[in-house]
Amino acid sequence: MPVSKRARIVHESKTTKKSHKEQTRRLFANIRECVEKYDHLFVFSVDNMRNTYLKDVRTEFSDSRLFFGKTKVMAVALGHTPETEFAQNLHKLSPFLTGAVGLLFTSRTPESVLSFFESFRPLDFARAGTVSPRTFIIPNGLVYSRAGEIPPEEDEPISHTVEPTLRRLGVPTRLVKGKVMLEMADGEEGYRVCREGEVLDSRQTTLLKMFGVATAEFRVAIKAYWSRKTGEVTVLEKKEDGAMEVE
Repeated sequence: MPVSKRARIVHESKTTKKSHKEQTRRLFANIRECVEKYDHLFVFSVDNMRNTYLKDVRTEFSDSRLFFGKTKVMAVALGHTPETEFAQNLHKLSPFLTGAVGLLFTSRTPESVLSFFESFRPLDFARAGTVSPRTFIIPNGLVYSRAGEIPPEEDEPISHTVEPTLRRLGVPTRLVKGKVMLEMADGEEGYRVCREGEVLDSRQTTLLKMFGVATAEFRVAIKAYWSRKTGEVTVLEKKEDGAMEVE
């Protein structure tokens, strides 16, 4: 049978996927390059990780360099011991490189960096599996779009089209003349969606989002930082009230 002479697509260029070893070597080299380039190195952890907000942090520190993840590579690049450290006292940061942590290289002053992260705490909707920091109850009577989170005069009744969804999510509502009503048993102030300290499931997080209740706080906590000029490592610990204390 003769060979087909139909046109065939011939790729003139080929792209090779970067190997894991190559990425590791590049990360290692980039970290060591930054140690010599920037004045300060911060080790930070992230609560309620959101890529959108981490991108905002990268934008804010466009004059700096941020690495997130691959803690073992970061620890090796900095050095575990005085004998293996790349610069004076860098090995003292190694114990902090566990969990969801990253490195921020910058020449900004430590005061300005700490001040930014203290104020940068955007709220977002909770995800299933997280712990609720508060109790949320939908009050009895006419159901409003914010369910009592704001004064009724500033709110508006929830749309009747949402009522089937509420019932499907376990909220005992019913339509009365086109309005969504909630009537719980005697003695109950309303329908409790979640309780403070409770681990949330997908049904609860869906209800919280429907009523605009954002309970997850994206937060970057600085664990420690190193200064190239002095070679000193400053360790920061959080007090119970959330403020940061320098050792």
